[in-house]
Amino acid sequence: MKILDEIAGALLFQGLPSKQLEELARISLDQRFDKGQSLFSEGGKAKGFYLLLSGRMKIYKLSLEGKEQILHIFGSGEIFGEVPVFAGGNYPASAEAIESSRVLFFPRGDFVRLIEREPSIALNMLAILSQRLRRFTHLIEDLSLKEVPARLAAYLIYLGGRSADSENLELDITKAQLAGLLGTIPETLSRILAKMAQQQILAVEGRRITVLDRTALESLAAGGKGAI
Repeated sequence: MKILDEIAGALLFQGLPSKQLEELARISLDQRFDKGQSLFSEGGKAKGFYLLLSGRMKIYKLSLEGKEQILHIFGSGEIFGEVPVFAGGNYPASAEAIESSRVLFFPRGDFVRLIEREPSIALNMLAILSQRLRRFTHLIEDLSLKEVPARLAAYLIYLGGRSADSENLELDITKAQLAGLLGTIPETLSRILAKMAQQQILAVEGRRITVLDRTALESLAAGGKGAI
């Protein structure tokens, strides 16, 4: 019953009737991964997708020089690795557990046969894929057009939008991981945070960040002048 509840709580499967949820539970595989363990690598054959039940996963790509660019960090209840379910082929990026994690794995063949019988599941998935596409479009825009301070400001506003208190934030990833997500290095991120604190835009204490001047933060996120 618990797995049924966990599947029903995932955004991808919300609103599905109990019969379809039971079918999803039947084809799923409960798996656990230790911190630092790889789930799949870029270019590897896509065998299915994952629902993260607990822990955190990073999705990333490596440049030819070996530099890591984090594309997204997923938390409990989120789906990842789903793009090749429809297209087939290979995973477009790599996935690694950044803390001890538990996932449900849905094999592609079984899932495709299920949505052929239950097409409403596919409609839910297409809605999620559309949201994911918009998110990556913004990421590409930020990485190519905005400087690191603007990327950081935009991320903090995004983080505030997901929190009950948009002014008092708690980073749920390390600063090194945040630097990778923003396409920079930890030293540069620390320097920018210190500069923003000097300008009294933020107060920073470890992973705890307090927004002191939201107008300045929003201006910076939009590409205005601010921390260097």
